[in-house]
Amino acid sequence: METSLEQLPKLAEQAKKESKKYFANLKKRTPKNLDYVMQELHDEEFAKTDCLDCGNCCRTTSPIFTEKDTERISKHFRMKVVDFKEKYLERDQDDFMVLKTAPCSFFDESDNKCLIYDVRPKACSEYPHTNRRKFIQITDLTIANTEVCPAAYNIVEALKKRLPYEYNEKKVRS
Repeated sequence: METSLEQLPKLAEQAKKESKKYFANLKKRTPKNLDYVMQELHDEEFAKTDCLDCGNCCRTTSPIFTEKDTERISKHFRMKVVDFKEKYLERDQDDFMVLKTAPCSFFDESDNKCLIYDVRPKACSEYPHTNRRKFIQITDLTIANTEVCPAAYNIVEALKKRLPYEYNEKKVRS
């Protein structure tokens, strides 16, 4: 199923409660092959998904900027780190460094391209984090990403079909 940006907020909201319950159940008895399954689903989804057709993550959210990110990007702009931070970043409620503005300051809305792609933050290069090792540790983040990223939504829905709730429920009971 292809998910459009227009449908995404409603679909993600409808699936949120079920997804939370699904992942809570999955955490009780995590399949040994979960990371492998997630990598497979991620690869399948991104074989047919071009992020340049969407760009919603860059339009609506900010990645976390690590110290290494700010140093690398500052160097790219030939700026002092302190000046880069002052111009582009702020601390959020969780004390992370994030962009002051949305859409991203480095996002070209005309073609959905990143102006700093080669030096982009690590969080951007890993987004939507659906192919991470120890995936079970980031299920809350993944549920949040389904509200922003159609690919993340599709991957979670495919996971539910690949490892159905009933399968997990039986495993937990036995």
